[in-house]
Amino acid sequence: MSTRFFHIAGGGQSVVFGTADNQVPALIYWGEGLGDEDWAHWSLPETPVPHGMLDDGEKLDLFPEAGRGFSGFPALSYWGAGRDPISQCILVATETGATNTIAFVLADEASGIKTTLSFGIDAATGVLSAQSSLTNTSDRPLNVEWCAAIALPCPFDNFLQFSGRWTAEFQTDHVTLGSGQHVIENRTGRTSHAAPPFLVAGSPNFCENHGTVIGLHVAWSGNHRIHAERLRDGRIVLQAGELLLPGEIRLNSGETYHSPTVYLARSDAGLNGLSGRFHPFVRDQILDQRHPKKARPVHFNTWEAVYFDHNNEKLEALIREAATLGIERFVLDDGWFKGRTNDTAGLGDWTPDPAKYPDGLAPLIAAINAAGMEFGLWVEPEMANSNSDLLRAHPDWILGVAGRKQPLGRGQYVLDLTRTEVRNFIFAALDALLRNHPITYLKWDMNRDLVHGVSGCLHAVHAQTKAVYALIDQLRAAHPTVEIESCASGGGRADLEILKRTDRIWTSDCNDPLDRQIIQRGFSIFMPSRVMGAHVGPRRSHTTGREASLDVRALTGFFGHFGVEGDLTAFSEPEKARLGEWIGLHKRHRALIHTGHLIRLEHPDPSLIAFAVFGASTLISVVQTDTSRYPTPAPLPLKGVPIPNHCHITLLNPPKHPERAMKQVPTFVRGETTTISSALLRNAGLPLPILRVGDGALFHLEPINE
Repeated sequence: MSTRFFHIAGGGQSVVFGTADNQVPALIYWGEGLGDEDWAHWSLPETPVPHGMLDDGEKLDLFPEAGRGFSGFPALSYWGAGRDPISQCILVATETGATNTIAFVLADEASGIKTTLSFGIDAATGVLSAQSSLTNTSDRPLNVEWCAAIALPCPFDNFLQFSGRWTAEFQTDHVTLGSGQHVIENRTGRTSHAAPPFLVAGSPNFCENHGTVIGLHVAWSGNHRIHAERLRDGRIVLQAGELLLPGEIRLNSGETYHSPTVYLARSDAGLNGLSGRFHPFVRDQILDQRHPKKARPVHFNTWEAVYFDHNNEKLEALIREAATLGIERFVLDDGWFKGRTNDTAGLGDWTPDPAKYPDGLAPLIAAINAAGMEFGLWVEPEMANSNSDLLRAHPDWILGVAGRKQPLGRGQYVLDLTRTEVRNFIFAALDALLRNHPITYLKWDMNRDLVHGVSGCLHAVHAQTKAVYALIDQLRAAHPTVEIESCASGGGRADLEILKRTDRIWTSDCNDPLDRQIIQRGFSIFMPSRVMGAHVGPRRSHTTGREASLDVRALTGFFGHFGVEGDLTAFSEPEKARLGEWIGLHKRHRALIHTGHLIRLEHPDPSLIAFAVFGASTLISVVQTDTSRYPTPAPLPLKGVPIPNHCHITLLNPPKHPERAMKQVPTFVRGETTTISSALLRNAGLPLPILRVGDGALFHLEPINE
């Protein structure tokens, strides 16, 4: 038996694949770096074959197929008239680049298919990338139903699954795989609120700082599937890729389908260790490098200040207030374009409303720039209202079945961007806006599901997603200095493929800080603070109706890409003064926030949510999100936070009246800088003040130079 091993390494991690006699390779090792290993002493694992099964057993390799005896969900499913429906691939070639990339070329001449499985591991972080490509090598059409980007054995049956809804994104649930299958599917045409493309598998009772975990992310902004299955022998296999609708991918002779890239990382230090790999990978390898050194500007967004009611007097007042507070970018949200008095009209007509802006946007932008702020603009280019000049002129430009009524979302239709003329029209409209105005930022929204994702007579979610990428790419090429935000009714389009083209994600339409704490905690497992749009909303949240203090609203936005969204003219003078202090505080610390190491801290009280970010110094956030069952909070364990030998600790937002919650008020609660024992912090934890629901504390730990 001829045995071969293939090793890729990076970020202190090694991945080893093995094959014998040109069989499809299997993943046989993924863990701590192996260094210069002597492969002559390695052998492929052998498994016994019981009676009652196929003679060769059931192999769990990188591309399990029914034709080779795999009884579970196969990695490839296809059909075509006159074709062999059962594939039996063998390894025909390997392609190696640097020490950290490899591709396996599989083929089945009888079935007329060739599959390439490509892997890479990031040299700095150890994040593993995987992608498959399928080529039709026959002269007959090939209809693809499923082609996994990756199939890998999983040693764990404990999963952290992500779910949610509008204004409650990135919720997490622990589930245990029993017999059979656990499937996460998204059919909304965007990454979705309910089934975002993330999954964590881990050892029993894994948590933020303990356990071995594997994190998986499908980098795709359309439909996706994550599939976990316990085989009949007890082994578990994970598959992930694009969910294809019937007839979506039809390959003629010589044509190739490329799956989305799936990114994976492994950590022996729990979820925080996983984030420690994904966060720098996203910052350094995924994010657009056009603005690598630019600080994330503090935003003001007009949506919850004016909604659709734009008038010059109000906007001028908001400009003055925003500039006074130290805001750096003023974003004009929905309602600025022709006919847009509510959400049933105007989408598709991307010219300023002459009733609201008789002289166009130029005077407003000039006032914003004169006040020392950049100008940003909200757009929703993929959509149109029936009440628009665009659809009155081109009613056939809608994505869907001609003549069939389809459910609407926010009164709008999806434009068929798979059609070149439609995409060219939208590009021309956006290009004109950017050429004619000094716009530095586009908030790119997408406010409905693709319930009729059909072009012509074929499902077209795949093609529509590719068309959106092409449109953004074209716009970026024409305007390389313009930044773009990915928004989809909040966090409904949050994946690493859209982040290759954008600069931040609007995490949620909910600005209620207590709900936001939970949303942002889930978001932070895979995504770094630099891309997390987080705003200070009004005192009373328009999504929950709950009131919150300025301090907790600001503290919640503090650890993201910070901004303000609300009617500043309605803020009291003390609120504005305090908000200005928070903005100044964020500016002083944003380099640390956006480049430092963020971890989630665990506390015995589940109603308390805590984060830390550390670099040259350390910031710690603590928020009481619900009524505590304890009269006094236990000290906060700082597991994973590097503690200097000697340090100062300062509460940066001391309460004005601490005596209302405490009969005895510790010195540090009054905001006085305190020298604290590093041994105490390491062993006992960080002392906390008594917090009421909706209260928060922001600590700064600074090393004492010795």
